[in-house]
Amino acid sequence: MNEELLYGLSPEQVFRIASQMVLPGWILLIALPRWIGTRWIVHNGILPSLLAAAYLAIIIPVVNHGGMNLSDFGSLAGVEKLFTQHWVVVAGWIHYCVFDLWTGAWIVRDAGRIGIMHALVIPCLALTFVFGPVGLLAYFILRWVVIRQVSVE
Repeated sequence: MNEELLYGLSPEQVFRIASQMVLPGWILLIALPRWIGTRWIVHNGILPSLLAAAYLAIIIPVVNHGGMNLSDFGSLAGVEKLFTQHWVVVAGWIHYCVFDLWTGAWIVRDAGRIGIMHALVIPCLALTFVFGPVGLLAYFILRWVVIRQVSVE
């Protein structure tokens, strides 16, 4: 099921749509973190849920066509084999998009709750958008520098 159309869309089209869908969420987190629309669209999970639904809509046919087995996750070679399939790569991309956006939203909420100036958080959000875990690490470092605490509640 590598190049087949899914719901009338190619892997490239779904990749572009997912990439474009996530951008408004990041813009809202950076530019309007406390706006009610940001809370509704990002923090309450509307945008991440839409992307998660797209992920599910891809993964079900991939699994049903035998393109993915749990044993594939047991070795580097198995994961490499998985990522030779375009639909699996697109699903992986959406997976990253959802979790990075969710992490960025958590960073904004946590920083607001403990009083870290949003301007200081923006570089962490940019890093999370591009490099995922590096942005989270940067936020934890910022959190330590500002409030001398890393533990989260």
